Amino acid sequence: MIRDNAGWLKVSKHDNLAEAVIIMPSQLFLPLIISTALLSGLTSLAHGGQTETEQAAELLATFLNAGRVVVEQNQSLINDPRKGDKGFTPEVFERSVLEEFSRQTHINLRASPPSLPASTRDLLALLLRTSKEVVADAQFVINQRGIGYKNFIPATFGSQAARKFSARSKVTIKQTALDPRNLHNTPDAYERKVLLRLAAQPMAAPPVIEWMDGGTTLRVITPLYYSEDCLTCHGSPKGILDISGYPREGAQVGELAGAISIQIPLDQR
Repeated sequence: MIRDNAGWLKVSKHDNLAEAVIIMPSQLFLPLIISTALLSGLTSLAHGGQTETEQAAELLATFLNAGRVVVEQNQSLINDPRKGDKGFTPEVFERSVLEEFSRQTHINLRASPPSLPASTRDLLALLLRTSKEVVADAQFVINQRGIGYKNFIPATFGSQAARKFSARSKVTIKQTALDPRNLHNTPDAYERKVLLRLAAQPMAAPPVIEWMDGGTTLRVITPLYYSEDCLTCHGSPKGILDISGYPREGAQVGELAGAISIQIPLDQR
């Protein structure tokens, strides 16, 4: 998790609540230039109905999590103090995140899948763009020689990507947890209610999908669970400081770590 005071400060290595951003090449089916309509909230989603909006929310959560997975897969490289240029460029990140997204969803974003509505493709394009920007902004930190822990972890990536994306769209993405290290991830009343419910359920509970405000606002909470790798920073003994300086939570594998929260107004005019 993170305490975002100045970029990368105070982030735990395997935090399950992160931030990121991306920029895509012209060969992708996703449009390189984000239109004014997209930046103002992708009004076309309003015309697609509730089913299309729910699909978009679930795919956005999956894509953000795919970016977190890619950062985790490259954590040893990022934290290698012997290397200067790590080669973990925005372009390398892009290839990896598209492969991971395809692995999780069986959707090839390079092939312009006809099953995806244009509005959903535009949202995924924006999240890819912002995620690459996060990786690009982190290059100086990632490529420092002689420094091990860089504070560029899945949680950092996820939080920054989500925040940048949300600032450019009326769709809001947020990482949250019942007891977040980063106060920006503090749950609102609805998120807290759902997180408490998820914490009492077994691991691998499906996303919680609900329409609020008379069916005009979609809320989707996708749970995240602690894996064995997460326990390096979040496990036992509880209270001992981890590598980032935070006290460990004493968590166990399979316990709820937090969630990716998505909020979409159906009418975005």
